[in-house]
Amino acid sequence: MTSTSNKTLYNQDFALWIEETIKQLKSGNFSQVDLDNLIEEVESLGKSQRKAVRSYLIRLLEHLLKRRYVMMFDCYRGWEIEIRNFRQRLKLELEDSPSLKNYIKEILPKSYQIALENMIDSYPDTDFPVVYPFSDNIDELLNHKFWEH
Repeated sequence: MTSTSNKTLYNQDFALWIEETIKQLKSGNFSQVDLDNLIEEVESLGKSQRKAVRSYLIRLLEHLLKRRYVMMFDCYRGWEIEIRNFRQRLKLELEDSPSLKNYIKEILPKSYQIALENMIDSYPDTDFPVVYPFSDNIDELLNHKFWEH
């Protein structure tokens, strides 16, 4: 299969394009690899993983804020379960890509602001801290029960 027909295959049958690309890479037939689309796909994998991490982090921060500052005792157990779930998802992403710890540190301030805005909208009568109240240490963020003093 030529590089041109492989580019056409990308638009017609993505799953088959993946199979063909893998075969070409494994056999060392690099001249036939559809590099433009392969590069695009590899870039999108990184973007998808970062979007997932950002989403999990925002949701984790929202639930940490609720659990620590919203006085709705009947909801605590559910929020703690959600905290555990989002922490597990983040830990799995970090297990696959440990360098994402640096990304979490980079996006933490903005992610907190988003989580804070969401919580202020959802619980307008609750006083949430404007300044980030949790640990900057990622391991602590993913393990510590901040609501236990």
